[in-house]
Amino acid sequence: MISQIDVSLEIISLKDFLEKKTLFFSEININKVKIAWDYISFCAKPKCTIHIIGTNGKGSTGRILAEYLLKKDYSVLHYTSPHILKFNERIWINGNDIDDSTLEKAHQKLQKLLPQEYIENLSYFEYTTLLALLLSNDMDFLVLEAGLGGEFDATNVIKNDLTILTTIDYDHQDFLGGTIEEITSTKVRSMDSAVIVAKQIHDEVYDIARNIALSKGLKYFRFDDFDSSKKNYEIFEQKFLNDNLLSVIAALEYLQIPLDIEAFKGITIKGRCQKITPNITVDVGHNPLGAYAIYKEFANKKVSLVYNTLRDKDYKKVLSILKPIIEHLYIIEIDDTRALERDKLENILNELDISYSSFTNIPYDREILVFGSFKVVEEFLKFYEK
Repeated sequence: MISQIDVSLEIISLKDFLEKKTLFFSEININKVKIAWDYISFCAKPKCTIHIIGTNGKGSTGRILAEYLLKKDYSVLHYTSPHILKFNERIWINGNDIDDSTLEKAHQKLQKLLPQEYIENLSYFEYTTLLALLLSNDMDFLVLEAGLGGEFDATNVIKNDLTILTTIDYDHQDFLGGTIEEITSTKVRSMDSAVIVAKQIHDEVYDIARNIALSKGLKYFRFDDFDSSKKNYEIFEQKFLNDNLLSVIAALEYLQIPLDIEAFKGITIKGRCQKITPNITVDVGHNPLGAYAIYKEFANKKVSLVYNTLRDKDYKKVLSILKPIIEHLYIIEIDDTRALERDKLENILNELDISYSSFTNIPYDREILVFGSFKVVEEFLKFYEK
């Protein structure tokens, strides 16, 4: 077990180690992480791996599935990214974010298994993915959320037993391609055994995924190919979570796990249209697809939007989608080198005729929506929890 390994050798702590790692990169090279995987694969063997890929809905789909499996007495590790407040959020084991002690012991073990040259060459995400895979050993289920993509993603080093393709839309075009066909193809080429395609907004996604699956001799399903997922369920207050639930239910039927709808009740998804007070909602969405989902949740209402964005996002389209529900926008400062320059954001707000000011305090007497990125939610929650 990870908790019983010898940590007598002096190795730099995970916190200090990750601070020196590259968090963002200009190109993806999966070969180095594949080589590193060869060194640890013998002791990173979950019984069933479910790979979650797509543009939006990966985190919520994965957590709903992981929570359900746990309620049915399976052992589960859910790997997700990025985190909001603390790194431990990325590795959820049997109902809890991983504790510091177990995390540190796994880091120490990984440091001993990998040659130094590979340790140095791995990015932040690649290293932490291997860390999660190591911790998944002997788990009944590993629910593994891809990071940026599928085919070239670090999560693709382990063979998956089932792939769930969540909603596809435009995002990260520099890496994934500029068309829906290119984005879908890059992601779904990572599947190894079978794929379930979730509810889509671009109909061509179904055919693209089907053609690639058939060319590889794999099983292909739409979410509504299963009897249990042809119904409409209203378990969650948020409509988009009920849509994501359908692919989870399809996966359960594929895995021949009995469906108990009552077991989904009480599941909460952190940072996904999450109400932290009756009038404050936080959402880590950051692209047009996420904005549209939020718009539908707040249709016919007005909100005070706490917002900022990264420069590589389609922020003009995001703000155009949200404009009908925005009463006033508060620009919150975020600590990120990729943050959009303030003057560029102001230019767009002026162009769209959206009133704005700097975020300095929380207007508790109004309906507040915090949206724009994980960093926006992180900075807001830090302010809120003071």
